[in-house]
Parts: sequence; structure tokens; C-alpha cells
Amino acid sequence: MNDMAFRSLPASGEKIAGWGDTGSLSSRIEEMDATGRNFQADSDVLPREQRFPTVRIAALMVLAVLVGACLVLGAQRIGAGKEAVLSAPLPEALPTPPVGVGALGRVVPATRIRRLGPPSTIAVTRVGRLFVQQGEQVKAGQLLAEFADANLKDAAVAEAAAKVVEAQAELALVKAGGRPSQIAAQEAHIASLKAQQEIAQRDAARSAALVPSGAATRAAADQDYFAAARASANLLQAENDMVTLQQPRPEDVALAEARLQAAETALASARADAALSRVYAPVAGTILQIYARPGDAVGAAGLLDIADLNQLDVLADVYQTDLPRVKMGAPAEVIVPGEAHSYEARVVRIGSLVQRTLEAGTDPVARVDGRTVEVWLALAPAASAALRHRIDMQVQVAIRP
Repeated sequence: MNDMAFRSLPASGEKIAGWGDTGSLSSRIEEMDATGRNFQADSDVLPREQRFPTVRIAALMVLAVLVGACLVLGAQRIGAGKEAVLSAPLPEALPTPPVGVGALGRVVPATRIRRLGPPSTIAVTRVGRLFVQQGEQVKAGQLLAEFADANLKDAAVAEAAAKVVEAQAELALVKAGGRPSQIAAQEAHIASLKAQQEIAQRDAARSAALVPSGAATRAAADQDYFAAARASANLLQAENDMVTLQQPRPEDVALAEARLQAAETALASARADAALSRVYAPVAGTILQIYARPGDAVGAAGLLDIADLNQLDVLADVYQTDLPRVKMGAPAEVIVPGEAHSYEARVVRIGSLVQRTLEAGTDPVARVDGRTVEVWLALAPAASAALRHRIDMQVQVAIRP
């Protein structure tokens, strides 16, 4: 047992802290061993209850020596490790991230998405013809589609246009007066009436002169007088008709003008009604989505979506508590999911209405009933070109102070 214990001790000549050199330690242990053997020799003649305490004491002393040596060596190694740790350079402190505002947003066109469809006043909402395809570039005012009642309304426009032409001709006739042949005939009629008036006046004068002498009766004289008066009246009427033929009355002109105006109003109404049966592009842009094809009835989704994709914005929902840190013109970064790099943007508009958040995140503990304000960020031209096929995509926004 003693030999096995001594195998773990240092070689002769090595020093152990607190024990001196190993030679003196070996001599002491030999003395203890000799003493133990003497005790063992003596114990052969001693009773059983006196022999075992002596052996136990020797074993405990050896064990105590071994434990002390292990503790000293462990303390030296721990001290060396502490010195190495203290002498190693400390890592540099991580940089403090900039103070900014983070939010969720979506990519939208600067002109917003226009959803086109039939007006509520139109009766027929079935698509008749479609002139564009999805993804096609169109110009402002370009015809995009027609509804099924377009031909019927075109006929109403043609009818209203014919009535306008009729009213215009009537007004021109009134203003021009009589034709040359009518004026010539009226002049001949006036000449005839003048001759008749002259004859009647002569007969009436002659009858009036013969009444005192009894050559003519009073009745005959009165008859000639009234005949002359009638001839004068006919002549006056003919002369007035001649004036009408040569120069129309203001009342007739006003009536003809009113009829023309009514016809023109009816034509404008018919044209406006026909225009409702056609869909025109309100702005130059791209056809994003088509919801109804020829023969389909247009539903609640409308007919199609159009937008100008040359300039894109990011519509971010910023929490109301972060709004004081958002300034007009502030730079921002837009992070698109799945891409390693970000896009530059700047704040161009801050909303005035506080509402519930519209952008739902993936954080399970995030507030879903938070109050937010819409903030518009204009993307750089390069970013607009890169994201033009990702309209309404959710992105992350970091607005720098």
C-alpha cells in the first residue's frame, strides 16, 4: 500500500511548496514506514483491539500527505491560468447601433393602383370587347374595354346628332327668310292687291258722289266703301308678309334657337351615356391585373387594375410612439425579404390620421391592435426599377434619424 502511494509523488530532488526537497520527504516517509513495521511487529504480540488503531493511523497520515500535495499542485495551476486570462487582450466593445425607427410597410406605386370598372348608373355590366392584355403598357386616354350595350348607345348618339342637324336647318331657314321665288311671288301679289284697292276706292268715291242726286242708293255706296276697305287691308297684310320674308321676326329666331339648343343637349347626354359603356386609361401605366374577360359580368372586384410603375413608394405603418422621431426628408433603408442588400429611400409624406395597424408581422407577441400612422417613403430610381414586379409586397423599413 505504501509503495503504490509513493508512485504518485515527485522524483527525488524536486521541491514541493511547504515541504522542502523530495529527499527529506522520502527520508521522513521511510522513518514512518519503519515505525509502522515496528508497530506491526509489536502488534503481533499485542491484543487484536490494540493492533488495528496503529495501522489505521499510519494509513490516514499517508492519505493526508497525498491530498496536501494534490491541493498544492492544483493551486499552482489555477494561478497560472488566471495570469494567462488576465494577460489576454479584452475584445473590443460592439458598436452602438444608430437610433432609428423600424416599421413594416408595402411597396406601392406613387400614383397608387387605379381599379377601373363600370359606374353604378350603368345597367349592362357585361364585357363586350377587351383591347388590352395583362402587363401591357398603355397611354393616358387609351380605350381599354367596351361593355355589351355600347352599340345601342352609339345608335342613340346618331339619332341625337340627326335631330341637331334638323334644328340647325330650321334656324337657318328662319334667319334667311323667304326664298327669292317666294319674295317675287309676294311682290306680284302686292301689286295685284294695290290695283284692286285702287278700283275699290274709285267705286266707293263714285257711289258716295251719286247718293245726294239719287242716282245711287246708300246701300250700294256703303258696299263699295267696305270693298275698298277690305282691299286696303289685304294690301297691308301682303306688305307685312313681304317684310317677314325679307327679315325674320325675333320671336321666330328665338324659338328656332331654343329647339337647336335642346337638340344639342340631347346629343351631349347621349355621348356621355355612350362613354360610360367604354373604359379609358386615366393615366399612362401598366395593366396589373384583369378581373373580367369578354362575355363576363363585372363583379365587385372591378374590371382591371392599372398603375404607373416608373416611381414606386413604400407605405409604412409607424407606431404613434415613434412618430416624433420621423422627419420629412429623413433617409431610410428598405429591406426586402430574401435579399441580402437593402434599398435607399427617403420620407416624402407623413400621414395625419392615426389608425389601427394594417401590416401584420411575424412576431407572436407583437401588438396587433397598435395605433399607427402612414408614412410614405420614395424609393430611388434604381430601387423602383428593381421592385416594379413586387407591387404590394411587404418589406421592412428602417428610418434613420
